[in-house]
Amino acid sequence: MTPIPLSLYIHIPWCIKKCPYCDFNSHQINGALPEQDYIQALLKDLEQELPAIWGRRLESVFIGGGTPSVFSAEGIDQLLSGLRALLPMRPAMEITMEANPGTFEQERFKAYRQAGINRLSIGIQSFNSTHLTALGRIHNGSEASNAAVIAKNAGFKHFNLDLMFGLPQQSTEQALDDLQQAIDCEPTHISWYQLTLEPNTLFHHSPPTLPNDEKVWDMQQQGQVLLKQAGFQQYEVSAYAKQSSNDQHRCRHNMNYWEFGDYIGIGAGAHGKITSPDGTIQRYSKYRQPQQYMQQVNLADARSSAQQLEISSIPFEFMLNALRLKQGIDRNLFKQRTHLDLSTITAKLESAQQRGLIMNDQQRLVTTPKGWDFLNDSMELFI
Repeated sequence: MTPIPLSLYIHIPWCIKKCPYCDFNSHQINGALPEQDYIQALLKDLEQELPAIWGRRLESVFIGGGTPSVFSAEGIDQLLSGLRALLPMRPAMEITMEANPGTFEQERFKAYRQAGINRLSIGIQSFNSTHLTALGRIHNGSEASNAAVIAKNAGFKHFNLDLMFGLPQQSTEQALDDLQQAIDCEPTHISWYQLTLEPNTLFHHSPPTLPNDEKVWDMQQQGQVLLKQAGFQQYEVSAYAKQSSNDQHRCRHNMNYWEFGDYIGIGAGAHGKITSPDGTIQRYSKYRQPQQYMQQVNLADARSSAQQLEISSIPFEFMLNALRLKQGIDRNLFKQRTHLDLSTITAKLESAQQRGLIMNDQQRLVTTPKGWDFLNDSMELFI
């Protein structure tokens, strides 16, 4: 059996200001940032996870948040050095860190690059200062534009720009202008997605006025044409990579999620998925509150929950991720990642084919154009 790829997700939960649309585990900085204590907790957390993945080598690392770039370059260097001491890491593997324009300093980001970060994901969201204010962002349009320049000058050949559309009071023209400005920054990757009102957010409790569905659809359709003309290929629902001969600009870490790979999760509120040699799959999560998380790590009990997936639920979990990929997945990947035979979902595949939602040939499982337009319906067939 082909080994299942293994990635590492590291969660740094602090940010300068909590955005009203954000449903991630993030906490506004209040007082001194416990950088050293948290780094030590992360490394202890990882050490406690090692018995489950002995002998396996990391394929990618992703440092998310929150806003990881609130940590110093020295702190990130210390963290990465600790990782290398604990785990085998592939040479020149992808190591991504999220950052916000308001935390950009050129010398600091050169130091991040020297520490080993080789890919940035920059949370632009919009270049329009009025929309940024409505979103509760602390940077302005000028800082958003400068962030990409600083990233390139700091030596980052690969970086992603995060951008949203369907913003409060946003017109189609404004959405396309945002997208064009992002393209002009010459990133290798753009994450472009619709603003949604998630539960447990300020926007959910006090909803702003958003464009109607027809206008949002128009933004999406015109934006995808613009991205294609600029040489970006959509490979996932909201992910667009600059076209290359070997797909080198795709986010390898996220591809591992979508292809049902394994990942260790360390940090407050982090999630993990690990497949045992016998094929059983366990998902777990860590305590969400930073102080409680650090206390629990010191007690060697950082997991707040853990569960083994029922065999009956595994096909749906696999397809829920795989069908997000525009070009589908190799049929053989199902058995490699689930330890189940593809025949277990034959009837559901045939039903999806009959409805014109999935194309099931001898090599790949892939959604049809109709299936892509009704992606939730395609996924629900595998429940």
